Amino acid sequence: MRLGVMCSGNGSNFENIVRTCREDEVVGMIHNKEKCGASKRANKLGIPHTHVKSKNEELIVDVMKAWKVDLIVLAGWMRIITPKLINAFPDRIINVHPSLLPKYKGLHAVEQALDSGDTTTGCTVHYVTEELDSGAIICQEQVHIFPHDTVQSLTKVIQQREYEILPRAIEHVKQRLSIAIN
Repeated sequence: MRLGVMCSGNGSNFENIVRTCREDEVVGMIHNKEKCGASKRANKLGIPHTHVKSKNEELIVDVMKAWKVDLIVLAGWMRIITPKLINAFPDRIINVHPSLLPKYKGLHAVEQALDSGDTTTGCTVHYVTEELDSGAIICQEQVHIFPHDTVQSLTKVIQQREYEILPRAIEHVKQRLSIAIN
């Protein structure tokens, strides 16, 4: 399967995908911040990448189609996707989110979990739809919240779980797509 990844930040999930999804090919990565860590990781890994402003979804669609991607993975893309991109790749865009959806959609999910007094949180990989963080859930992983946790410590644990579930979710989608094609 040909994967296109979209990032906004450090790119650790992007690098994890490249290193763990060996049967699949990451054919390119789009980042919406020009000098983000994800672009440096792409250079190090030899993955083609380009900077595109998040509001220029027409160009994003064109680039992903030029790369002939089968699946788009939002790995820290910190912007809302519009129908233009969703309709160009129906049921072929997934996102990793740092909460057990449907709880704590949008930004600051880790802070919301800590502030709520919950004893557990986690991460979710889901299909992207027009409604924010509301697409069908592909997989989730739970993380315990301890009394001494901070936003930083809990984020680090959640990110480790994201590294585990994102490749599983990609494999699940790959199997679904191969069934749909056959």
